[in-house]
Amino acid sequence: MEDVVTAPTALDKRWLTEAVRLREEHAGLLDDQEANRHARQLGGNLATRIETRALWLAERDGMRTALSHWKQGARLALLALMLMAIFSGAGLAFAALGDGLRPVNVFWALGSLLGLNLLTLLGWAVGFTVSGEHGASLGRLWLWLSERFARDAKAAHLAPALLVLLQRQRLNRWLLGALVHSLWLLAMLAALAMLLALLATRRYGFVWETTLLAAAPFIHLTQALGALPALLGFAVPNEAMIRASGDSLPALDIARQAWASWLLGVVLVYGLLPRLLLAALCLWRWRQGRERLTLDLSLPGYAQLQDSLMPRSERLGVQDAAPDALPQFQAGGLENASSGAVLVGLELDEQRAWPPALAEAVTDAGVLDSRASRNKLLEQFSRFPPARLAIACDPRRSPDRGSLALLAELARHAGATRIWLLPAAPGQALDGARLDDWHDALERLGLPYADTSPLGWLEHGHD
Repeated sequence: MEDVVTAPTALDKRWLTEAVRLREEHAGLLDDQEANRHARQLGGNLATRIETRALWLAERDGMRTALSHWKQGARLALLALMLMAIFSGAGLAFAALGDGLRPVNVFWALGSLLGLNLLTLLGWAVGFTVSGEHGASLGRLWLWLSERFARDAKAAHLAPALLVLLQRQRLNRWLLGALVHSLWLLAMLAALAMLLALLATRRYGFVWETTLLAAAPFIHLTQALGALPALLGFAVPNEAMIRASGDSLPALDIARQAWASWLLGVVLVYGLLPRLLLAALCLWRWRQGRERLTLDLSLPGYAQLQDSLMPRSERLGVQDAAPDALPQFQAGGLENASSGAVLVGLELDEQRAWPPALAEAVTDAGVLDSRASRNKLLEQFSRFPPARLAIACDPRRSPDRGSLALLAELARHAGATRIWLLPAAPGQALDGARLDDWHDALERLGLPYADTSPLGWLEHGHD
């Protein structure tokens, strides 16, 4: 089954851009000539062009697909943590109430249900106040599981890139906060559901016990804890019930029901509701901050791209006049190509007389025989795409992949393209098999070709 890669969101774009930056910091600059041309052609400010370049490189190098795999792994990791939270919450409730054969010590049960939750909540509050960080252990576990479930070597820079991107604007606190509080909320929901199930199907008696303390502190603590739940309709044992529970197992069903309602209310108000409110707050702040997330253009990895993505003429606002032969060239799309015509040769033999006699309206772009000459012409075409382009090729050479890729790239920058397969020089003959190879390769590319001169077509636009 093929991977389905959806359109990237705004967060995905900045995430991939950061991942490309980290990759280049570790392994050096990527081969980005075409990516830079693509970014310049689409235009925009420096941040937009950096993002466009990174997305092009991510698509070429498989990082877009790796991001899709990482997200799938993150969802699986989140599902595993959710299952762990559900079973943990249900286990806490079962351990707190037991099997019903012995009376339940209400304060031990309450400590079992809320103790760890309140301790971690206190730790979150202290960490948030002091350093602004919280949930680091659970967050690292989630990231580690996400990477393991993704199983894609190209996703190695995605998790670090996400952390760097979020830490820069301190959004990691809200994302991890939403994760931590949501998991605890799920655990408390599971505990509350298990409490309801156990209390509905088993007969429990509730007691409190002490050796050192008097009854008064337990009475005041029980009534104080039950004050808020009472506002929501939960019952609170009266003083007589509390004193009786401290002496022996109460026999009245009304006392059992009051203690059960009190226990449910305390878990709901002090265990579940704080996590619900904090999860909603963190999620709201995360969504707000995510919309304002931007790149830090002062980083060296981005600053060094300025010259290649924002040429000095563009930054200074200089508009150089186009050459006489290309008076109406405009960058930005083939539908806006000018009426100009260009002839270029590809790796032609120096012994061949070149160029042929050209009409005044046809521009000679020379012979592409080096990487520099190719990049220079592609750079010109990205800004001034010609309406008609003829590329002269020597069919005595083999149609290698590099040459064919260059032909395809040149053709993408022109309104119409023709490949001119030059005839053999006097006294020489063409290899028929090699000529057939050229024909097959050009047909696969969808490029028209001929062994007759296209100069008339270049000049007039028709044969």
